[in-house]
Amino acid sequence: MLTCSASMLRLAARRPAPLYSLSSVTSITSQLSHPSQSRSLSLSSVFSPEKSVASPTFTNRWAIAVPAFLTHLCIGAPYAWSAMSGPLTRDFGFVCSSAEDWSMTSATAPMSILFAFHGFSAALAGKWQMKVGPRAAIAAAAVSFGGGFLLSAAGVATHNIGLVYLGYGVLGGIGLGLSYTPPIQTLIEWFPDKKGLASGLTIMGFGSGALLFAPAANVLLEKFSSLPTYLGTAVETITENGRLFAESGGKMVEVVYANAADLAKLSTSGLQEGFYVVGSGDTGAAMTLATIGVGYTLAMMGSALAIKKPHPTYKVTGTSTATTPTQSLQNVHTDNMFKLPQFYALGTVLVVVASGGMGLIGVAKPLMSEVFSGTLPSIVTASFASSFILMLSVGNLGGRLAWAAVSDKIGRPATFHLFTFGSIAIYASLPTIIQQVIQNQSAASLGAFCGLSVAAISMFGGVYSILPAYESDLFGTKYVGANHGKMLLFSSTAAIAGPSAFLYLRSLSEKAAITDLLSKIDPAAFQEKFGSDVSALDALIEAKTVTVAKLMEIAPAGVVDPTPFLYDTSFYTIAAAIGVGAVAHAMIRPVDPKWYEKVE
Repeated sequence: MLTCSASMLRLAARRPAPLYSLSSVTSITSQLSHPSQSRSLSLSSVFSPEKSVASPTFTNRWAIAVPAFLTHLCIGAPYAWSAMSGPLTRDFGFVCSSAEDWSMTSATAPMSILFAFHGFSAALAGKWQMKVGPRAAIAAAAVSFGGGFLLSAAGVATHNIGLVYLGYGVLGGIGLGLSYTPPIQTLIEWFPDKKGLASGLTIMGFGSGALLFAPAANVLLEKFSSLPTYLGTAVETITENGRLFAESGGKMVEVVYANAADLAKLSTSGLQEGFYVVGSGDTGAAMTLATIGVGYTLAMMGSALAIKKPHPTYKVTGTSTATTPTQSLQNVHTDNMFKLPQFYALGTVLVVVASGGMGLIGVAKPLMSEVFSGTLPSIVTASFASSFILMLSVGNLGGRLAWAAVSDKIGRPATFHLFTFGSIAIYASLPTIIQQVIQNQSAASLGAFCGLSVAAISMFGGVYSILPAYESDLFGTKYVGANHGKMLLFSSTAAIAGPSAFLYLRSLSEKAAITDLLSKIDPAAFQEKFGSDVSALDALIEAKTVTVAKLMEIAPAGVVDPTPFLYDTSFYTIAAAIGVGAVAHAMIRPVDPKWYEKVE
């Protein structure tokens, strides 16, 4: 399986190689637009700062929203990473995780690493982005972001988690950081009269990236996957170091057993309960990542060639007074941002709200399946779990646009108060709603859970959407790109803290649940089920042979399945953390005038 995937990946990698040569892209573009000058036009002239500025006669600011939106549409893909994390946890086992498969924590980590490097690279590259202009920044990002997908695909094909972290996480995060703020600042300069709308128009592309990535990933996974070898249900197995082995084709092979709960989480058809040979199937994850990476590189490179900053003489017409992009005279230099208490207070709000949003998004698909599929199996299918990702993506997208418009009406401070207090109420109520779904088998309560989750993610998206405008209100518009890059360091913290906290607290809950179940299970039944006694529990858990779902198969009648409640502690913890953010936001005051640049 790995050999086949690796050879397919090498074939895919050879075909798009020319896409990563900026000089070839420049040459093709030059020949199409200026055939007589194709030999003299250099790479530096195509992506130079001068080429990033519109002509004096170009005033169609709505046209610039297209490449800005498209860039963020591509780099918003990580919000649907949970569509890939599931397949990565069963790359060998296919139907369920095998001993060699990555844990959910490991499979979710690429998203956290990506968002962490997003913040780091955005902070470090702020001045460089201002110097080279949006074209060069987005073009460099296209190579890094798309190349990161390709390298991570190679990591999946060779089962090397380090390559996945380096590719999708590090290179993808750098590409995200390089291309995140230039479109925002460019569009704000085109819309100085509607800064909230401008940032919302751009960043809503970021929020809607999952609407493109999740369906594309599901289609490609189906296309590139191949089913594992099925041995049946009546198979004699032995347990060795916590792993199950069975005879197949005259030799002993490692196997996994898939029960109804395992199969309910999969969208693949034609599977039955029973034993499957480990490593005999292919989830299609490697080729899916490679294919999407090529597409994103092309789209982002096209956006780089289309985006332009307004000419210095540009003025907004149709308003009561002519507005120019440089109307703000109260600007805090980016070098002074780390000295301002407002910077840290606003960053605290970003950390806690983003931690909740990223944590929920990072585990969206497995959470939906784990919590509700056992209670409402006819509703919460694998397809419904995938749709839950799309629901959250709609909330992310809608929140980035709707809350931006709201903030232009009621102001940024009032809107952020809604975010903090609203998020506290939502996260604190989710465990109670889960309890109602389980006790009453209520589809209505499931709808409430989905609706409140979407509302929470809309506020998460709204924070990112409004943040550049809030920063420009507090610190001025002149350095909004570089200042926002520094603010994204708090986003890096959230990228690590949010998903990690969700999964760590879930892990603690799972261990406690297993211990509780073992106290109620007959040791003889455990021995018969797993081919080993309870003394080998740690090895069986590490090999993923013992899970809560498999223990429930031998639990006495009347024992409540603890699976739906594994995330309760995570929700309560996030609600408490956002409470700290609410206090921090209430302490924000206008910037002391001594920090403003002196106007010559």
